[in-house]
Order: sequence, then C-alpha cells, then structure tokens
Amino acid sequence: MTEHRRQPAQSGSAAWAIVITSVAGFITALDNLIVTTALPSIRKDLGGGLEDLEWTVSAYTLTFAVLLMFGASLGDRFGRRRLFAVGLAIFTAASAAAALAPGMSELIAARAAQGVGAAIVTPLTLTLLSAAVPAERRGAAFGIWGAASGIAVATGPLIGGTLTQHLSWQWIFWVNVPIGLALIPLALLRLDESHGPHPSLDLVGTVLVSGGLFGIVYALVRGNADGWTSTPVLGGFFAGAALLIGFVLYELRAKHPMLPMRLFRHRSFSTINIASLLMFLGMFGAIFLLSQYLQTVGGYSPMQAGVRMLPWTAMPMIAGPLAGVLSDRIGGGPVVAVGMALNAVGLGLWALAVEPQVAYTHLLPALIVCGIGMGMFFAPSANLVMSTVRPEEQGIASGANNAIREVGGAIGVASLAAVFSAQGGYGSASLFVDGLVPALWVGAGAVGVAAALAFLMPRRREGHGPAAGLAAEDAPLAA
Repeated sequence: MTEHRRQPAQSGSAAWAIVITSVAGFITALDNLIVTTALPSIRKDLGGGLEDLEWTVSAYTLTFAVLLMFGASLGDRFGRRRLFAVGLAIFTAASAAAALAPGMSELIAARAAQGVGAAIVTPLTLTLLSAAVPAERRGAAFGIWGAASGIAVATGPLIGGTLTQHLSWQWIFWVNVPIGLALIPLALLRLDESHGPHPSLDLVGTVLVSGGLFGIVYALVRGNADGWTSTPVLGGFFAGAALLIGFVLYELRAKHPMLPMRLFRHRSFSTINIASLLMFLGMFGAIFLLSQYLQTVGGYSPMQAGVRMLPWTAMPMIAGPLAGVLSDRIGGGPVVAVGMALNAVGLGLWALAVEPQVAYTHLLPALIVCGIGMGMFFAPSANLVMSTVRPEEQGIASGANNAIREVGGAIGVASLAAVFSAQGGYGSASLFVDGLVPALWVGAGAVGVAAALAFLMPRRREGHGPAAGLAAEDAPLAA
C-alpha cells in the first residue's frame, strides 16, 4: 500500500509527531531501568526470591526484544498509527496491572505485557516520525527523539527511587497511566496513517525465537534453585538452543524474514551486534545487582541510591556528543572499542572496591569510568550498524541491533544473578558482597570480550555513510 502523508505545514503535524513519539519513546525506555531501584521495596512488600526479582526485569526486556521487529511488521500491515495506539493501550493497561499486582507472579505477567506494548510502540515511533517530518528536518527530529530516550535511561533509577521513597513502588508503574491515556487520543487525532511496503508477518520466526530465548533465560534463572543438571534446567537449555537453531534455519529460507540472515554476512555488522549483546549482558546484569547493593548493603534510601547511580547512568549525556565528534574524525570502531574497554575496567574497579562497609567516594571512580564508557559506546555503535547496510535496510538493521541488545540485557540479569546466588545471597552484607564480587568479574569479562571484538573490526571510516560498508557486504565472517 502507498504511504499517506500530510503536508508538514498543516496542523503542525511535524511538531505534534515529534512531541508524541518522543514522549512515547521516553516512557517505554524509562521502564527498562526504573524498576531497578525499587527492587528491594518490591521484595519486601511482595516477597519472593532472587529469581522473582530477575523476572520483574527480564520479563519486560525479553518480550520487548523478541517482539520488537514483529511489532514493526504489525504496523506495516495494519497501519502504523493504529498499531501505535494499540501498543500504547497495551502498555498503559499493563502498567496499571503492575501497580495493582497482589503478588510477584501477577507483577511478572504485567511486566511481560508491558514489554509487548513497548515492542509495538518503539519501532513505530521512528517510522511515524519519518513520515511526518520533512527530510531536511529529520536529523533534528531524531535528535530530540534520541535525547528523550537517553534522558529516560539516565534518570530511570533516580525517578524509580524517588517515587518509591516518597510515594510507593507502585507509582513507578502508575506514572505511565496518565501519560499513556493522553497520548492515545493525541496519536489518533494528530498523526497520519501509513503502511509499510512489505506488510508481511513472520509468525513462525517470532514463535521460534521467543521460545528459544525463553528457554535459555528460564534455565539461567532456575539453575541455582533447581540444580544445573536438573531436568527442567537442562531441558530449558537444550530446547532453547534447538529453537534458536531452528529460527536461524527458518530465517535463511523465509520470503520475508523478521531478521534477514544475509545482514550477518557483513563482518562489521556481525561483530558490532555480538559486541553489543555482550556489552548489555555485563551492563544490565551489573546495574541489576549494584542498585540493590547500594540499598541492601550501603543503607541508602531508594532515592539516594538513584542519585548515586547518576555518575554512571547520566554520564553518557556528556560523553556521548564528544564520542560522536571523535568517531567522525577517526571512525566509530576505535571509539566503541575504547568505550567497551572502559566499561570492563569500571566493573573491575567495582569488584575491587565493594565491601560490606565502604564509603561511596571509593566507589565513585568506577561509576564515572563506566559512565564514560557507556557514552562512548551508544552513538558510535548505532552509526556502525547503519554504515554496514543499504539505506533501505537501515530500519530492520536498527531493529535487529536493538533487539539483540535487549536480549543481552535479559541474559545478563539472569546469568550474573545466577553467579551471585551461587556464591552469596541476601542473608547479610558480607554474604551479599560474596556473591556480588564474582558476578561483577563475570560482567567485566563479558564486556572485555566485547571490547576485544570491537578492536578487531575492520579499520575503515564508518563515517562515510552506508556506502562505506557496501563494498564488503558479501565479505565472509572470517575475512
């Protein structure tokens, strides 16, 4: 079907699109990390063990990751504005259900439903924005949209801590409800409808990858509780791996695959995506545990913990623009590699510094180093992904990279928590630190491997745009 666009001058549609999509991007990005500083309060109120806390984070990131590209396909087929409103409705209703959850099982189910809504909303924010804003103004529009999502990630732990401390943990979910209810009619009234050029749905691929990732994460979460050689855990690993292999084989033959495997023939595309997965594995897993450390061991209130996370989470807002300028001069590969190396060093510094009783100032250098590393990673890595594919493939390449990052986050929370629970626990401050230190070293190792992969990327000037990557599009992975 053809695209239907309203002239930008009519009814201020471009301005409305920027506002609506940026606010929608903000609330969906916010729910990635807003829950982290509320975890101790949730555990105290609803009970449950470490695996339940893991699922409150991973249920969102996992459904978000595996349905991200499927959500974009739904919009292409049934109408982007219509599905954008549907996604907002799901996200809003699930947020209310999470706030009203009487137990951990209900909360986890609501978080999974939030992820479904976010997976529909997030990819459509960019397509709706592109349709409404003239080409010569899209750079500025995308900058505003990206800044809103960046601020959400940076302030998520602080907002979550503030709401939890001064109101209750339920308000980290209630805050989405009035925003969502306001956005739905605005989207229907102020955004134009459009459809994609290939309105096809990859249902088989979605089922295979969803089941495979669920099996892997389930096995990681239940490993310590059920035993790593128990039937459910081994079954989760084997079934998950088999489904993921089946997903790859199916996508190689599908007419309209949700994740075209041909993209991975480009060495730089494959490398940056593997590195991104490992980066998020270490980062999300560490933030999951460190936010609890600041409250459980450090004795800080939820809001105080959020403030003390800012040197890490907010530093990318300072380092990111500088990294972008630097990557234009020397290429994105070296900047991303150094950023990942700094993250690995920062996690190592955390592991060396954490003790049952330690001053916050001793932990501050690790936070700052991690924050600078994150800032050097985000913008240049996005440019690297875009530079390795043709212009018409940039949307699906970006969706694939975002999905892989979220998968890394879900696996990171599960795997680092598994290390933590195997070596320590919540019984005392010393026991918590006993589990935290090896988990941080595992996270540092994962990010260190990511840095090594980035350093091995082909040394070409990614700043020349998509054409720079096309020359090597068919280069084998071993090239």
